[in-house]
Amino acid sequence: MTIEQPTTPEGKHPLNGNEIRSAFLKFYAERKHVIIPSASLVPEDPTVLLTIAGMLPFKPIFLGQEKRPAARATSSQKCIRTNDIDNVGRTARHQTFFEMLGNFSFGDYFKQEAIAWAWELSTQIFGLKPEHLVISVFRDDDEAESIWRDVIGVNPKRIIKMDEKDNFWSSGATGPCGPCSEMYYDFKPELGDKQIDLEDDERFIEFYNLVFMEYNKDASGILTPLANKNIDTGMGLERMAQILQKVSNNYETDLIYPIISKACSIANINYLNIDEKKKTSLKIIGDHCRAITMMISDGITASNLGRGYVVRRLIRRVIRHGKIIGVTRAFLPEMGEAVVDLMQSTYPQLNERRHIILAEMQKEENQFLETLERGEKLLKEILDEKPKQIDGNTAFSLYDTFGFPLELTQEIVEEHGISIDLEGFNNAMEKQRNRAKAATASIDLTHQSAIEIMATNSDSTQFNGYGELELNSNVKGLVVNGALSKEANAGDHVHLTLEKTSFYGEGGGQVGDQGIITSVEGAKNKLLIEINGVSRQKNVFIHSGQIIEGRIAINEQVKTKVNQQLRKRAQANHTATHLLQAGLKNILGDEISQAGSLVDFDKLRFDFNSTREVTPKELVKLEKLINNWITEAHELTINHMSLKKAKASGAVAMFGEKYDNEVRVVDVPGISKELCGGTHVKNTAEIGLFKIISENGISSGTRRIEAIAGPAVLGFLNERDGIVNKLSQRFKAQPNEIYSRVIGLQDELKSAVKELELTREELAITKAMNLINKKILIGNTNILVHRLDGLSGNSLQKAAEKLTNQLGENAAVILGGLPLPKDQNKVILVASFGKNIISKGLKAGNFIGIIAKICGGGGGGKDHLAQAGGRNGAALDNALENALSHLKNKLE
Repeated sequence: MTIEQPTTPEGKHPLNGNEIRSAFLKFYAERKHVIIPSASLVPEDPTVLLTIAGMLPFKPIFLGQEKRPAARATSSQKCIRTNDIDNVGRTARHQTFFEMLGNFSFGDYFKQEAIAWAWELSTQIFGLKPEHLVISVFRDDDEAESIWRDVIGVNPKRIIKMDEKDNFWSSGATGPCGPCSEMYYDFKPELGDKQIDLEDDERFIEFYNLVFMEYNKDASGILTPLANKNIDTGMGLERMAQILQKVSNNYETDLIYPIISKACSIANINYLNIDEKKKTSLKIIGDHCRAITMMISDGITASNLGRGYVVRRLIRRVIRHGKIIGVTRAFLPEMGEAVVDLMQSTYPQLNERRHIILAEMQKEENQFLETLERGEKLLKEILDEKPKQIDGNTAFSLYDTFGFPLELTQEIVEEHGISIDLEGFNNAMEKQRNRAKAATASIDLTHQSAIEIMATNSDSTQFNGYGELELNSNVKGLVVNGALSKEANAGDHVHLTLEKTSFYGEGGGQVGDQGIITSVEGAKNKLLIEINGVSRQKNVFIHSGQIIEGRIAINEQVKTKVNQQLRKRAQANHTATHLLQAGLKNILGDEISQAGSLVDFDKLRFDFNSTREVTPKELVKLEKLINNWITEAHELTINHMSLKKAKASGAVAMFGEKYDNEVRVVDVPGISKELCGGTHVKNTAEIGLFKIISENGISSGTRRIEAIAGPAVLGFLNERDGIVNKLSQRFKAQPNEIYSRVIGLQDELKSAVKELELTREELAITKAMNLINKKILIGNTNILVHRLDGLSGNSLQKAAEKLTNQLGENAAVILGGLPLPKDQNKVILVASFGKNIISKGLKAGNFIGIIAKICGGGGGGKDHLAQAGGRNGAALDNALENALSHLKNKLE
């Protein structure tokens, strides 16, 4: 990030966003704070999906796991939060992307300096008038209150004491914590100091939060003073811009409004002359385009998983809201250009990666427009099946996967007399919101902190498991039931580090070994620990499991025993994965590159970059090629060499993976050569068999193949054979006859369904013909309004058309009914008008839509024939009476 000096004239206060950012950083740099560049939106912390706070990059320092870069630091950190995405554009201050300005003290200064500098910065640098400021403090923090009142001179009436919920910060259930003090800007100081309510968002905005990290909280809630007290602050850049630029919301600041203006230009609208709905859509577009651009710049691409799903969801929301403001073409790359142009002076990498950002936007937008088209086709197919109701999960899938707003789906299905399970839709929506909140809502500094501390305090683990599956070692670190400990007993769940190990730690896509840890031979204490997984933190192996028998203590000698059968399965699958990548390059071309993998005991998964699917013929060829390599019994060779030499030799490295200067090269001569730290067979013949289970796309430009190898193939074939035998018995057919027998049954069923539908239509027409005598003659107009239950919408339409044809061009026919008489939640209404009725200004679509509202529905159609639906069957008779009354009034 480029740090600019304030460009305002001498004596003037910063006003635009860049000036505010620069002034903040300069202010603290002059007070001996080291300026730390913004970290990536992809955090190093594996427990957090995205960088959601300015302090997140400093988490290891606050926990004592890393050395502080300086005693004092300051930064402007780019952040992403999506837990309140539904509020974006609807409130003045909610955003997905924002910049958090912060100053930090790591055991250096504390409350007095933090408060004094916050006041000086706010009043002297930013020029905020004291009468516009209100301070909140924790109710028991008399020290902070005293500093604000006695040292700074804040009016005591404008110092508000608040409870833990608002003014006590905790990193988690246990760990570092402390009171905080917040600075609020008062937009209406003329209202006075009595009954100040900081929850009043129209009057107050919190813009600067000072956290005094001075305690450690244990599991029982007891607070113990920290040896080194820390300061962690945060000032929202966009909020300060709103205050200084005197606009009503963050979106109308110079940080976002130029993006909104670009969207207005594309849609050919004026922001000042549109309704609130379109303004909300423009704010969402402005916010989301910043977030999308910054995330892609930091290497996140759209997908259906994790961070990629956040990008995809934001892009689809932009496109949907583009339609709301009247955009009728692809426009996302133009919006990306506007963001890059606006923010590149602060973030030069945006310009460097401009083509990558715009290409990803264009690709994802085009794909989504195709997805919308597929969604329309899917909805048509669903409606063609004439369901009683669209279930909530289907409606949510249309919304979430295909981008259909619920209102659009409702409008379309109600035209067919069908309702939506709104409760089911809302449940599915709530589940998605909960998933988003769980991923982004908070930072828990204590999550796995005991394990992290143990790993930090342990030397690198010596891994001898390539050649030894059993060995003696010493216990170096121990976490028992989530807490650091020196010993553990039977029944305890433990995580332990060893001096050396035969257990492979999860890495390179391969799962960690399983097995047991026992006492060494001759030991008095009999020990048995079941190890169900081994992970790594840097070069320290964390063995996780439960003590079944005995006890264990730090520095005690133990014996590691890897489960040999599971290791063999993992080895077979890992080597098979290498052969799979080599086979794909052989068949599809060398441009194929690995995008991820999983090597488990029972299966393997390989993700690769490709713009097209692998055809069934290519999959057969691929499977045959790999099995040929297996039966040819190639000996593997494994060598250690420099990274430079390995790449020069043609060894394949995974893009984006970090490698040491010294690397391990796994070579299947003439077939595959890769940089890999995993375990492998000695000869390809040990794999046995290889079988592809599936091939599909997991995101734009990324494909996935799932396969099995070795003993797992036999289990798979036995399962399939059992299914085939059951089908053979069921259909009384040989295995090779099952396919044709199923196709024949499907054809028979389709034919029977068509015949049944024709019979229903004929029955409906017969019933309808019996109604002709019940017509009402108004002048020369024939009006027929009647209820017919038990018919589908299609049958009811056919009946109405037949009646209109019989009654002539002066006929108006309205039919309504319950498709299933016992189901009061579904109503179908049909209108059919003759030409002369239409010429008098009555249109079937408009007329039936109005009548359907009485039944809690809606719909429409053509002038001569239309269908609508409703959800209140009890109101059907009343609706038909209203229809008759309206027709009489219009046609008399």
